[in-house]
Amino acid sequence: MSSSAIGLCWFRQDLRVTDNLALTRALQQHDRVLCLYVHENLNDPDPPASCWWQQRAVQDLADQLHGHLLYRTGDIQHNLQQIVAAYAVGAVYWNRLYDPVSIARDTKLKAWFSEQSVQVHSFPGQLLFEPWQLLKRDGTPYRVFTPFYRACLAQGLPGDVVPMPDLSRLVPVTDARAQIEQDSLTAAWTQSFRDQWAPRRQAGQDRLAAFIARDMPVYHQARDIPATGQVSHLAPYLHSGQLSVREVIAAVCDRPGADAFVRQLIWREFAHYVLYHWPHTLDQPMDGRYSHFPWRTDPTALQAWQRGQTGIPLVDAGMRELWQTGYLHNRLRMIVASLLCKHLLIDWRVGAAWFMYTLFDADLANNTMGWQWVAGSGVDAAPYFRIFNPVSQGKRFDPDGAYVRRWVPELAALPDRWIQQPWAAPAELLAAHDIQLGCDYPRPVVELAAGRQAALAAWEQMKTSAVLV
Repeated sequence: MSSSAIGLCWFRQDLRVTDNLALTRALQQHDRVLCLYVHENLNDPDPPASCWWQQRAVQDLADQLHGHLLYRTGDIQHNLQQIVAAYAVGAVYWNRLYDPVSIARDTKLKAWFSEQSVQVHSFPGQLLFEPWQLLKRDGTPYRVFTPFYRACLAQGLPGDVVPMPDLSRLVPVTDARAQIEQDSLTAAWTQSFRDQWAPRRQAGQDRLAAFIARDMPVYHQARDIPATGQVSHLAPYLHSGQLSVREVIAAVCDRPGADAFVRQLIWREFAHYVLYHWPHTLDQPMDGRYSHFPWRTDPTALQAWQRGQTGIPLVDAGMRELWQTGYLHNRLRMIVASLLCKHLLIDWRVGAAWFMYTLFDADLANNTMGWQWVAGSGVDAAPYFRIFNPVSQGKRFDPDGAYVRRWVPELAALPDRWIQQPWAAPAELLAAHDIQLGCDYPRPVVELAAGRQAALAAWEQMKTSAVLV
């Protein structure tokens, strides 16, 4: 390949210039490099929250590239075909993605590029390890997290960060920043996001530094307390690739509290690993018996759950935080998911779809594995007894009701004893605080003890059905 041929660097979920192997290698191999981002689903009439983040992250990428970013919308293959022809591109560079949808698309594109005599070079960019690097002694992939975690540590966590390359050889293009701003999602329900989040790489770096200095030393204890916010809040920056996981590992290594946080980063790694090796788990249970699980369809209960109107304060607080901020604390993700899958017996895929719509860090791998873990159909499953009780969870992780009071203000006046279960409070106490259940705040959509028994019964029914088949 002649260095005079234009190299095309296609950005996807790697919206950064530093520690970007595809961009660095393209600039090493070519005298001129064209940078491209294609927004495929711009005309979606009901775009997810992650679209709001991604659009602003792309604008930030354009800033990092001094405006030299070719920005296109519409079908990816159509755009790539046009650009390769218009710019006489000799080679295409990208950082790999590992979900089955992206793999199928990239495989198809590689075949087309080969037909056009255009070289393709792909690089690791989203993970610490390639999914095929870590296997058990028998050559099969890990299905359980703890052995996988130990294998990662034994391999040695990569902390080398590729520095920002010289950008002087980028192909000048019309500055796309104004067009990206014009295309940015401005739906009414996203207006509150801008006051709480800054989808810029520098903001992610600032968050990382603040987390290391202030919260990481107590992360192992504080990470389960949603009211304190003593977590990293880095998930959307990692999902969009504004920060690389290698950068984060390099920054936290050997700092106080790092072990507990690194374990969570490797859990993220495990999610991508599982989806790569078992791509059917994107929408099918890893535990095949769950193909026979007696899921219910209950649109009324589902809508109550989505809007934070279940009548169960901790669940409602979490779902309202999700809707208003595009974020949900990890402990709450497990609790609200358990209520939907276990107490309400609504299919985990329905809940996963809602999270993909409302979360900034709407990552296919993390979302899918998390929901299957809660439902009991995925890895590390203990389905017959892991049913979170939101009242006891609230008493343990929100003992003074600070989190509930923030997001469910109609209950703010209740004493700590009753804040997690207002239906159990004395009638005169509710009246004294002008709280009428069913009017000011909903009655529970499900009685928790009965919901637990129904979940256990459904589990037994599923096992019987699976055996009979």
